[in-house]
Amino acid sequence: MQSITLGHILVLLGVTVVLVALFRYLRLPQLLAYLCAGLLVGPYGFAWIPDLKIISQLAEFGLVFLMFTIGLEFSLPQLLAMRRMVFGLGASQVLLSVMLAAVVAWLFGVPVRAAIVIGGVLSLSSTAIALKQLVEQVEQHSRHGWAAIGVLLFQDLAVVPFLIGIPVLAGVQTHSATVALAWALLKGVAVLLAILLVGPAILRPLFHRVALARSREFFMLTVLLVTLASAWLTHRSGLSLALGAFVPGVMIGETEYRHQVESDILPFRDVLLGLFFITVGMLLNFSVLYSLWPWILAGLAAMLGLKIGLVTVLGRAFGLEKGVALRAGLVLAEGGEFGFALLIQAQRVHLMPERLAEGVLATMILSMLLAPFLIRYNGRIAMRAVPGYRERRRSNLDAIRAESKGAKGHVIICGYGRSGQNLAWMLRQEGVQSLAVDLDPVRVRDARDAGEPVIYGDAARGDILEAVGLMEAQAMVISFVDVPVALRILEIVRRLRQGMPVIVRTMDDRDLDRLKAAGAAEVVPESLEGSLMMGSHLLMLLGIPVSRVLRQVQTVRRERYRMLHGFFHGAGSEDAEEESYRQRLHSVMLPERAHAVGMRLGDLGLDREGVVVTAVRRSGISGSSPDADLHLNSNDVLVLYGTPEALSQAEKTLLQG
Repeated sequence: MQSITLGHILVLLGVTVVLVALFRYLRLPQLLAYLCAGLLVGPYGFAWIPDLKIISQLAEFGLVFLMFTIGLEFSLPQLLAMRRMVFGLGASQVLLSVMLAAVVAWLFGVPVRAAIVIGGVLSLSSTAIALKQLVEQVEQHSRHGWAAIGVLLFQDLAVVPFLIGIPVLAGVQTHSATVALAWALLKGVAVLLAILLVGPAILRPLFHRVALARSREFFMLTVLLVTLASAWLTHRSGLSLALGAFVPGVMIGETEYRHQVESDILPFRDVLLGLFFITVGMLLNFSVLYSLWPWILAGLAAMLGLKIGLVTVLGRAFGLEKGVALRAGLVLAEGGEFGFALLIQAQRVHLMPERLAEGVLATMILSMLLAPFLIRYNGRIAMRAVPGYRERRRSNLDAIRAESKGAKGHVIICGYGRSGQNLAWMLRQEGVQSLAVDLDPVRVRDARDAGEPVIYGDAARGDILEAVGLMEAQAMVISFVDVPVALRILEIVRRLRQGMPVIVRTMDDRDLDRLKAAGAAEVVPESLEGSLMMGSHLLMLLGIPVSRVLRQVQTVRRERYRMLHGFFHGAGSEDAEEESYRQRLHSVMLPERAHAVGMRLGDLGLDREGVVVTAVRRSGISGSSPDADLHLNSNDVLVLYGTPEALSQAEKTLLQG
């Protein structure tokens, strides 16, 4: 095996960075850029990295961290509240897809065991592609988005028995395969139960003590240790690394440290998962694609047709409209990342001939290349295919225009973080309308659930700014600290509506002149304003008259921050309190079978858990400070305020009781 060199790493990084930039410019999923990078640099492309094994072992850790983060998102109360879609539609889709695909493969001469593996591989869809596209199109809370997410959740759970079953199928005779698979599943359940029973008693005290140290590095190291140690233990027990990572994710997801863990592990997961998809792209043999292209195209058509048709029929059986069911099928039509993992594992244990595995792999990669377009245009396809069906929501840009229609004299807030939210609150107190633009899908989702005027979009795009009413707004605020992006926004504003006042937030005064020259009406450095506020309080505590304090503040501002240029920058960082465990807002939607549906808000006892219900949104109308006598309905969105631990318990109460 050839050893990895610095040259290999540079080639891999260079090609990947260029392709990621290109795909981001084209607004295509970043995952596809990784696949194409693998196609180019791999042994079947330009062979810049001729030996796949030099990075394949490291890439497997991408799946480990993916399963860990899926475990963090795994909520038992939410799972039970969605049980009709998850265990009904999801289970039916997986089981029938496995059976039908396996039968078709067997009829074409594939051995029984390999046919079963093919069925399992093709039954899975890409969580990474589907969720990313749904969020970007603001369709994650639509009816077809809700159905697709339920199916994806069951598919993620189904990966566990698949991962256990493949080595069993490869190592036993046909007559004993069922017994061995049952024994492996039983062993897996026993190990999981043991970890789940012992883990919570250890993890919460452990992370509590680590958190008290107030060290981000220490916290991150502990997360890595717990994740990899659990993966190693399950691997030593004869189970998979991915399964071992899923379990601590579930356990930590039930603690108040879930959000901090997720933010710490995200860079590792994204980089390693990208590496995994690069290795998948390297597996695509162009000679196989050329020699078997009729079979591969036929397999691709059969796969897409089978999954779209099956989800559409099953969706109708579970109460979805035909158009909605078809849209869910289009979202789930592609192959999935865990399908690659199953295929690689099947090859490793010699369960599938190499030629057949390469053909299945090519089919899956082609389906994933088509997936962004199927998902992006799922509404248009459904309207053409289903007579009388009309898409209930328009494109994201059209939805933004519709939401800002009639807005005049409002303030556009670019970025809806802490500063943006405070600005919106102050404007609301004065009766001034505002509309915020943010690129964080979770923040946008929670804010919109709470009835806040926030839309998902890139404020550095002219069409987005025009859609939110740039020509009618009276002012704009750039509330996040990102000077290059702020300069792009100022350039757009200067081109489209010169003279519009724009206030820009910065960390200090280093870029003040550049921003003013670019058209900013005012630049607010946080370091100066913070020191002015502290100085004002200090002078008043020392008995200095208020008029003199105000005069001092006005003098400093009039000097345009000249004092800051004399600041001596030390080697240490600024003092900062750890903000990961503070109280926060969290929105919860009540599905049809949620425990709280039909109950009075006051009867739930959320206040006893330390949680305040700040607002309830029903049918698009938000009401703040709801009364205790309010009866809750399905699809209500409750905006909760409290500590992460209290919010987790409150969500369980609302969904499960």
